Amino acid sequence: MTSGKVTLLSAGPGDLDLLTIRAAKTLAAADVLLVDDLANADIVTLAPQARVIRVGKRGGCKSTPQAFIQRLMLRYARKGLHVVRAKGGDALLFGRAGEEIAALRDAGITVDIVNGVSSGFAAAAGLGISLTHRDHCQGVTFVTAHMQDHSEPDWRALAATGMTLAIYMGMSRIAGIAQSLLDALPATTPAAVVQHAGSSKEKRLVTTLGRLADDAAAARLGSPAVIFVGAAIGEAAEFSAQRERQGHGMAHAA
Repeated sequence: MTSGKVTLLSAGPGDLDLLTIRAAKTLAAADVLLVDDLANADIVTLAPQARVIRVGKRGGCKSTPQAFIQRLMLRYARKGLHVVRAKGGDALLFGRAGEEIAALRDAGITVDIVNGVSSGFAAAAGLGISLTHRDHCQGVTFVTAHMQDHSEPDWRALAATGMTLAIYMGMSRIAGIAQSLLDALPATTPAAVVQHAGSSKEKRLVTTLGRLADDAAAARLGSPAVIFVGAAIGEAAEFSAQRERQGHGMAHAA
C-alpha cells in the first residue's frame, strides 16, 4: 500500500486573503482536510475535492482530543492519501505541532509544513506598529498563558527583558497577568489587546498596563485575542487616534 503524507498547514489568523500561495496550492491538492476551530470556516472552499473533518481546538472550550486528531491523520495517510491539517495562525506557534510531527514521524509518515501569518503579527499590523521598534526594544517574546500543567510563566523575568511581550491565550487570566507584570513594570507601560486579529471581526484596544484588565473588560474583549505589553506598543496611540477619527473602531484609553 502506498503511504500518503500529512501537511501541517498554517491557515492564518482570519481572512483567507492572508493565506500564502503555497497554502492555497496545498489545499487544492488535499484528499482529506482536518479543519481547526480557529481557522476560517470558508477555507474548505479552497479544497472542493477533499473530505472535510472539523476538529475543534479552543482553549477553555470543548475540544476534539489531540490523540484522536493524530489517529485520524495516521489512518488516512496510511491509506495513501494526502491529509492536510489546517491550523489557525502559524502551525508552529502554540499549535501543538511538535506532538503531531513526532507522532507522524514515529509512524513513518512524511510530514510537510506550510508556514503562515500568526495572529500576533496580524494584531501588530492592525495596531499599525512594529513589535521590534528599535527605539524601544531589542526584540519580541511570544508567550502563551495557557500552560498544560496550569503553571504560570515567570512574568517578572519576562518583563525584566525589556522585550515586547506578545501574550497568547491570556484573556481568561488577564487581571492576574497584568498584576504580575506590574511587579516589574510601571503602570504607565503601554499595552494593547487585539481580538479576532486579521479578520473582519477584529477589535483593538490601546491602553496602559495599569488599566489593561479593566479596560479590556469594559470593551468586552475576549478570546481569541493577543495581549501586548511594552514600550513599542506606545507607537499605536497616534495610529489609534487616526483610526478613531476615520471611524474604524479602535478603542483607546487615554
